[in-house]
Amino acid sequence: MNTQLIIDYLSALEKNNNREWYHANKDGFKKANAEFEELLQALILEIGKFDGSILHNNPKDLTFKIVRDTRFSHDKSPYNPAFRAHISAGGKLPVPVGYYLMIKPGGHSFLGGGLFADMFKDATAMVRDYIVKNGKEWETIIQDEAFKKYFTVQGASLKNVPAGYDKDHPQAEYLKLKSWYLEYPLSDDEVADAELFLAKAAQLFKAMKPFNDYLNKALVDFQMPAR
Repeated sequence: MNTQLIIDYLSALEKNNNREWYHANKDGFKKANAEFEELLQALILEIGKFDGSILHNNPKDLTFKIVRDTRFSHDKSPYNPAFRAHISAGGKLPVPVGYYLMIKPGGHSFLGGGLFADMFKDATAMVRDYIVKNGKEWETIIQDEAFKKYFTVQGASLKNVPAGYDKDHPQAEYLKLKSWYLEYPLSDDEVADAELFLAKAAQLFKAMKPFNDYLNKALVDFQMPAR
């Protein structure tokens, strides 16, 4: 697989972010997208060595469109020059949580995991309630050396512990969060070397698996809202 081709195409799209260029270079998109799907298939097989729940996925079902919805945005550029995917037992849905990948040239690429979807209030409440009851397990996971080497827990936060929760709880700082996610940045050089990238991604995703597992136990009864 040629991950450099992905970077080259996305870099060109960023410089020519208009419909005329995109349609004139549709063949370039198809080639880059095919490389990305090949990368995802290889990644699924690597992740499957330690998380068999994702092996049923088809790469085509895990990707997100590069076309932007500009209706409510000041930025009217029609395309997001990035290839993105979420690999989980539920495919690309945000719950159950899984393994997220974004390739975006210029130092914006990253590997991620956890719960990004702080718009789902039920999910947020479920995680908070689970942390309250399982705080020691939470600390064991986030204080593990393999975890701390790569990650710190991120997420939009309230100023105070929300009503109904003990402000003196040992995990009070994490109860303030509305999302609990991880991001590990990647340089273009790291992405361009496909073999190196696959090895690194598998290593990092394995390190984040206990964190994802914890959140998925909290979210086991979560139902995605009907569209």
